[in-house]
Amino acid sequence: MMKKILLSLLVLTGVSYTIYAQTDEKAKVILAEVSKKYRSYTTVKTDFTFTLDNKQSKVKETQQGTLYVKASANKYKVTMTDQDVISDGKSQWTYLKKDKEVQVSNVDNSSESLNPAQIFTIYEKGFKYLYTGETKAGAKTYQMIDLSPTDTNKSFFKIRLSIDKVAKRIASVLIFDKNGNRYTYTIKTFVPNVKVPETTFTFDAKKYPGVEVVDLR
Repeated sequence: MMKKILLSLLVLTGVSYTIYAQTDEKAKVILAEVSKKYRSYTTVKTDFTFTLDNKQSKVKETQQGTLYVKASANKYKVTMTDQDVISDGKSQWTYLKKDKEVQVSNVDNSSESLNPAQIFTIYEKGFKYLYTGETKAGAKTYQMIDLSPTDTNKSFFKIRLSIDKVAKRIASVLIFDKNGNRYTYTIKTFVPNVKVPETTFTFDAKKYPGVEVVDLR
């Protein structure tokens, strides 16, 4: 089930959006600062924890992972225990490690989709936002903002952002879907402008003996 979690996140957020004018002004100012700071970086590396929690089904599963992003080029690589998701901005490779299978698909660059390269800018389109206050954890203060999709037919009804007040960056993303699932993406480390070779954003099947390539393009 865990190998489907990241893909589930992408499905949940991979939806069409429309511009919504009514927003909480305080939330808007905070998010504008977050965007400005993030877009000043060329690349970003983060270590994260990804959790699926469903209290009704008594399911709680967690994985650790690493995300590399070259946002300006829409390139990314997500590495988790049982899968990698890689994109060079044109193609996407989903490598299922236990199955020794990689699925290749075209990247959808339309406004109807989101990918890991956009995890730090998820809020920029299609949401109304509400600032709900501050919370403290240790020495850090976090600003809390709830996002609601403008299209109520979506499979999720709320996304909660926790933003590091001093660093001006997203510390966690919590997605509430209508089936009772809670998907949490918690950033453990954040390293901007890290040197990442271009080969990071492609999948070379020659380096994985025995891997089956399933081309879905």
